[in-house]
Amino acid sequence: MTKDLSRVATEPLVLNRSQVRLVDQIAIEQFGIPGIALMENAGRGCFERLLERGVAGPVVICCGPGNNGGDGFVIARHLDNAGLIAKVILVGLPNQMSGDAETNLQVIQKMEIPIAVLPELPMESWLKELQFVDGARTAWIVDALLGTGASGPPRAPLDRLIEMMNSLTAKRMAVDIPTGIDCDTGVCHQSSFDADLTCTFVARKPAFAIESAQRRIGEVEVIDIGAPISVIRQVLHE
Repeated sequence: MTKDLSRVATEPLVLNRSQVRLVDQIAIEQFGIPGIALMENAGRGCFERLLERGVAGPVVICCGPGNNGGDGFVIARHLDNAGLIAKVILVGLPNQMSGDAETNLQVIQKMEIPIAVLPELPMESWLKELQFVDGARTAWIVDALLGTGASGPPRAPLDRLIEMMNSLTAKRMAVDIPTGIDCDTGVCHQSSFDADLTCTFVARKPAFAIESAQRRIGEVEVIDIGAPISVIRQVLHE
């Protein structure tokens, strides 16, 4: 189905999971935009939205092993550069990272930004890791766990971590989409992150129009990651 692009200025763009993947693929393979540049723009955009909301206290960024986690590492770097307190909660071991996400992890390791590696910690300590950074109570919790590519319910122990994240009094931001919500259908699994703010990339997602998902998605900000508009037009025409 062809999108009427004459309406783009007045009607928000919506891209599903496969279309988002295709935008990234074309931007990288046909236009030569490095994937790490797209990741940088995504993470920096999220960081800027936090600044706009007056973030002052510690920010804890929960990062998965994929590109969504890589976006989280970029957020942590920019927070640290701005003189703000940031800590990363890493789901999985550092040697499980690869590609652009691994590169950004190595950067924050060299910056000595605090990283709590959950597989190396007993589960009874996870809540405290989420609640405090150097004795200061967490002001924002960021979900950079799975992103739009995930389908199905979060598996253990990720489901338990999400429950702990939701129990905090901190404000909550999701990177691209809250973990536990299906990007295309809007299905909210039992262990889904409850976001006050969702910073999504390139365009809104079909799930955002589903009423049952909206309370978990919260306010939506669309982040421009630098993909050429001609790529988006191409994908919408396919």
